[in-house]
Amino acid sequence: MQNADDTAVMISGWHRMSYDYADNTMMSIELEKHIRKLHSVAGNAVTEGRYIVFGVGSSQLLSAAVYALSSETSSSPSKVLASAPFYSIYKDQTVFFNSKNFRFEGDANSWESNDFTNNMDVVEFVTSPNNPDGELKKSILEGKTIYDHAYYWPEFTPIPGPSDEDLMIFTLSKLTGHAGTRFGWVIIKDKNVYEKVLKDIYLADMGISKDTQLRVLKILKVATQEDGKPFFEFAYNKMRDRWERLTSVFSK
Repeated sequence: MQNADDTAVMISGWHRMSYDYADNTMMSIELEKHIRKLHSVAGNAVTEGRYIVFGVGSSQLLSAAVYALSSETSSSPSKVLASAPFYSIYKDQTVFFNSKNFRFEGDANSWESNDFTNNMDVVEFVTSPNNPDGELKKSILEGKTIYDHAYYWPEFTPIPGPSDEDLMIFTLSKLTGHAGTRFGWVIIKDKNVYEKVLKDIYLADMGISKDTQLRVLKILKVATQEDGKPFFEFAYNKMRDRWERLTSVFSK
């Protein structure tokens, strides 16, 4: 509201009618640049030499990541795990898509002492910081990991350093509150995994709305002004105020 003019978007009827941009990609290069700048400002993720894919919120990217990391050659499906308490959509999506290549197997903690885990193909969701306790978590098992960093922003948690995991998912909804814009992105190290995630997004939606990408670009341009200091200070103070009010309620 304080930056209403700078974040406003007006789109002409003829604008971005094609599926692709002029460079034959589905993703705005300019928006990708600003996402990399955003992470540099926040200090929460390594993006240099990494691949980035956009999704319809982080929800779509969570399922795309399971597809990309699950084994296509194993005689048994990859075991998809998450340490409790976990976001219910991890289980719901994995069960719903009902693939022969992966199966949800519950709480990762229950498999920690299992001697067979070294021979299993594991895909583990790691929510860091965790919701609702805010714990900065690491993987429990030595398998492939999907780091859900939805809350890894300075307004929610101290940032001890940039995350450098193989696959990291972020979402606009937790960064700026624009949940209805339905935009998320994933940062990936491995090219083969990147290409599989890209394939999943293309087959599901033939890319992300150009209107959405334009709006996100406008928002991030404002969020990263002055190295992000005004935005992150505002967000931090707002969250602190709400937390103080909440703890006051519980204290009574």
